[in-house]
Amino acid sequence: MPAPIPVFILSACLDSTLAHAALAAYLFAVLDERSWRRLKKLPALLPSPLAAGTLNALLYYAIPGGGLLIRFLAGSLSAALGCTLWTRWAWGLGFWRALSAVSMAGIFQIALTTLTQFLFNNIFVDNEGLQFAVVLSIACAVVLLCTALLYRLGFGRRFRLLLEEGPQPRRMALFLYALACVVEASYLLHRGVSSEFFALYYLIVLAAVGLAAGLVLYLAQWLDAARKMEAQRDVIAQQQLYERDLEAIRREVRGFRHDYKNLLAGLSQQADEGELDELRTALSQLDAGFDRRIGEQIRSSTQIGNVRVPQVRSLLLSKLSAMGARGIDCRLEVLYPVERVGMDPWDLVRCLGVLLDNAAEAALETPAPWVELVLLSQGGALSLRLSNPYAGAIDPDKIWAEGRSTKGAGRGLGLSGCQRILAGYPNASSSTSWAGGVFVQELLVEDRP
Repeated sequence: MPAPIPVFILSACLDSTLAHAALAAYLFAVLDERSWRRLKKLPALLPSPLAAGTLNALLYYAIPGGGLLIRFLAGSLSAALGCTLWTRWAWGLGFWRALSAVSMAGIFQIALTTLTQFLFNNIFVDNEGLQFAVVLSIACAVVLLCTALLYRLGFGRRFRLLLEEGPQPRRMALFLYALACVVEASYLLHRGVSSEFFALYYLIVLAAVGLAAGLVLYLAQWLDAARKMEAQRDVIAQQQLYERDLEAIRREVRGFRHDYKNLLAGLSQQADEGELDELRTALSQLDAGFDRRIGEQIRSSTQIGNVRVPQVRSLLLSKLSAMGARGIDCRLEVLYPVERVGMDPWDLVRCLGVLLDNAAEAALETPAPWVELVLLSQGGALSLRLSNPYAGAIDPDKIWAEGRSTKGAGRGLGLSGCQRILAGYPNASSSTSWAGGVFVQELLVEDRP
């Protein structure tokens, strides 16, 4: 006879809670979470296992024969929805990205469920209390080892790249959810497998989970390679643009040299005739004309030329050109040649790109938009200072929090992404300040030890 309804509901809720706890642990590894502050939000996940467990128990009694397929679909959808809503709130992700993360963590959790089922069928079958304690201990140890391995392999960092920069998040979410359903359905098939073959069956399920994780890693690496290839093509294009600018400066200098001789003849005549006021005016106009025609180009090219890291130089050429086209006064100062940076240049490009985009958008909200970028390289350390005007009021201590943005809900993922990148570099630090209508973001990357 089945157990009384309250006892069965309590048992189902307990099983669901343990499964959710394992999924939450894998979720932290999948999202490459390295801050303990997110643990404070774990209690808000509790309604999900309670709802899923209660629903599963009620359907067991309500549907004749147990309704295994219906219980599976209802429980899976309920748990996925509850975990997705919690992940969306806890990490500030969009719904589809949250579903992708939950599905990926669910795939690992299903492998753990298969292992525990195998253990329940094969160890201490005559002593339920001891059996539960041993299986729970083994399951906890497996979760800790697997999450540590995922962190060690950098799985979360690659998955975040796929999550944040991959195209069409809805398709990615549905693909990963379908993959999780297939793996979970394969677990349910163990009911038709003879006990003597269950160990082999568990290995097959484990292999399926490994293949799913390998497929995600392959997609992330493919996206990263495609992004770097595109950036390399951009580097080549920007180098060609840079060379064209230098050639234009050379042509201007040749033309100015020709005009300069004629101007000197006129100035000499004015000097001979004692027309000092006219001479001063002419010299002032000559200086202004030089700045307008050549001087500004030379200064800009000299500053860009001091950036010797191709990826960073390409980004600056592209971003400054785009801001200039939008009517933003761009000021760049590179005080000393930047030969190298103490982090992966592509990671620096991602962070700097986000900072420049945010600065440009904020500056455009002011009557006279401008952006100033100062790079200082000394002793292997790179200091970056980015300033722009901003008309609103902000709290610099909170703008790096995920999901927060001065541009509206769901727009604050860039700065939090920078923080995740910088978290992987102990030699890098960032700071923000805001005073007198000027917003300043600073980034310091010290030389690698």
